[in-house]
Amino acid sequence: MNDRRPLPLPPVAAPFQLPFHYGALHNIGVDFLTDAEPARKLLAQRHPALAAADFGGRACVSVNYQLYFAQYPNGGGITQEIEINLIAHPAGEEHRVAAIGYQDYARGIDQTKLLGIARLHVLCDNPLAIDAGRLLYAEPKHPGSFETVMPSLNGPTDHHAWSIICKTPEGAPLLTLDADLAGLDGEPVNSAPVTGYGTDAEQRLLAGPMNVYHPYRYHPLDTATADRVRLTVTAPDHPAGADLQLLLGDAAAVGAWTYQSAPVAAHNRPYYLPSR
Repeated sequence: MNDRRPLPLPPVAAPFQLPFHYGALHNIGVDFLTDAEPARKLLAQRHPALAAADFGGRACVSVNYQLYFAQYPNGGGITQEIEINLIAHPAGEEHRVAAIGYQDYARGIDQTKLLGIARLHVLCDNPLAIDAGRLLYAEPKHPGSFETVMPSLNGPTDHHAWSIICKTPEGAPLLTLDADLAGLDGEPVNSAPVTGYGTDAEQRLLAGPMNVYHPYRYHPLDTATADRVRLTVTAPDHPAGADLQLLLGDAAAVGAWTYQSAPVAAHNRPYYLPSR
């Protein structure tokens, strides 16, 4: 008989405190529907208490990049990271998961939030964020570096493309994510909170929700538009690259979603005052 007693909360390791508040967030994610068997095998190895979400017999691989700012009592910090995830739910809880397809999932229809991200790899350029991810959320988080181009109010108004190059800390390229969203249909979606799953050293499953206080923008992709998004593995011998190649094969992207924090202030153009 299953033990249904309430579980204690995971400890909050010093010097961290929760919740962690983001000052600004710029985020792009891309989803792929793939062969389910490699996803099941990887989850059995990395997150044995999770099962892959079933979208018409396919698994969903989700790759997302984040640029975020946080303000602390003694200053501020900027972090970049990229996550390689499988959409999953706790094993044995299939009866509680909404019977929906990928498009409904992407639009946030599942409000049980049992469908969450099982992190396989997280590459990050901030040592403090790496420690926090590992200690608080059991993330498989490791050092990385980034070169990025993205839409910005401080750039050309007609620029709608994202280009994310993820590298090793020494600068060797690992993977590239390119997305040209100009002219693509998009819609606001209420997909938060996003449940992030982690498995700690004692094989305990953790679930950590992340709230985002504004809708994401979702761009569904089809055979005519899938080539607007490209994920290129440049280091197939790296653990993250090897897993991506195993999972993706020749799968095309089925959806892209973005979030960019609204500005909170603007310093305007100066003007001349008449001289005396």
